[in-house]
Amino acid sequence: MSRFGATILAPLGLTLSAEEKRFFAEANPFGFILFARNVESAEQLRALTSDLRAAVGWHAPVFVDQEGGRVQRLRAPLATEFLPPLDEVALAGPDAARAMELRFRIIAAELLAVGIDGDCAPMLDVARPGTHAFLRNRCYGESVETVVAMGKAVVKGLTEGGVLPVMKHLPGHGLAQLDSHKDLPRVSAPRDELEAIDFAAFRPFADLPLAMTAHLVYEGLNTRPATVDPEMVALIRDNIGFMGLLMSDDLSMEALSGSIGERAGATIAAGCDVALHCNGKMEDMVPVVEAAGVMSEAAQARAEAALATRTIPAEIDITALRAEHEALLAGHR
Repeated sequence: MSRFGATILAPLGLTLSAEEKRFFAEANPFGFILFARNVESAEQLRALTSDLRAAVGWHAPVFVDQEGGRVQRLRAPLATEFLPPLDEVALAGPDAARAMELRFRIIAAELLAVGIDGDCAPMLDVARPGTHAFLRNRCYGESVETVVAMGKAVVKGLTEGGVLPVMKHLPGHGLAQLDSHKDLPRVSAPRDELEAIDFAAFRPFADLPLAMTAHLVYEGLNTRPATVDPEMVALIRDNIGFMGLLMSDDLSMEALSGSIGERAGATIAAGCDVALHCNGKMEDMVPVVEAAGVMSEAAQARAEAALATRTIPAEIDITALRAEHEALLAGHR
C-alpha cells in the first residue's frame, strides 16, 4: 500500500467539485471528515461518501462528530436526536452505561447506512464546575470512574456497529475555561491533578486505534498547545500509553497561531500522525497538504493497523434498540 498523505480533509459542500476530485486524488489523504454543511439527505450522503472514496481509489474512512446532543452533524429525520451526554448519563443513573451503549449502537447504524464509518467519540474529558460551556455537557461525567465506564460503553456501541471510534481530546480538555475554536485555553492545574484525573481517564483506552489531540496549554508542563508540542505528544505516547494513530484536532480552530500551513507542519513535526483540516476551503487545504506531506513509516503502520480493526456489524433491529433506549431513560424521569 502506498503511503497515505498525513491529512484528513473535508469537502466544502453537498457534492464534490471537479477541482476537489482532482485535489483529493493527488493528496491521497488518510480519510475525510464531514460537517452539517455536507448533509442534506440520506441519498445525497451516500453519493458524497461514495464519491470521496472514488476520488482516492480505495475505501477511505469517512469521519464525523456525531456525539448526540449539541454536537450532532446528522439531525432528525436523518438521525436520532439525543440529549447532551452529560444530561443522559445523569438521567439514566444506574442504567447509564447501557443507555450510552445503545445510543452509540444506534448512531453507528445510522452513520454506516450513509457511508460514514468513523465517529469522533468517545470524548473522555472529565467535566469540572468551570469547564467551558462549549465542552461541559458533551462530557460523560465529573469523575474518572464515570467517564471510563461511559467511554467503554461508547466504544462497544460503535465498534459492534462497524464504526471506528476516535477518542478525544488527548491528553484531556476538561479543565479548559475557553472555547478552543476561538481562543487558546490555558490550564494551570498541578501535575498530580492532571495525572490523577485528566490523564487517568485515557489510560484504559490506550489500545484504541485512533485518537485526537487537544488545542490547549498545560502551563506547568509546556508552553505550546499540546497538538504542536513534541513533549506533550511524547506524554500521550509514553505516559498515557496510546500507540494508535494520533490525529490533531481541527487546524482551522483559532487556538493555534501561525498560517494554516505552519500549523500543519508543526503538528506533524510534534509527532502527530495526521493533520486534521475541516473548513473545506481549497486555499487552506493546499498548504496543509504540502506542509503535512506523506505519513512516516511508523504512522503508516499505525494507519493500516487502525483500518484493520474495521468490522462488518451483525444485523440489528434498530427500532427495538431505540425503544429500549427510550425505556431506560423514561424509567428515571
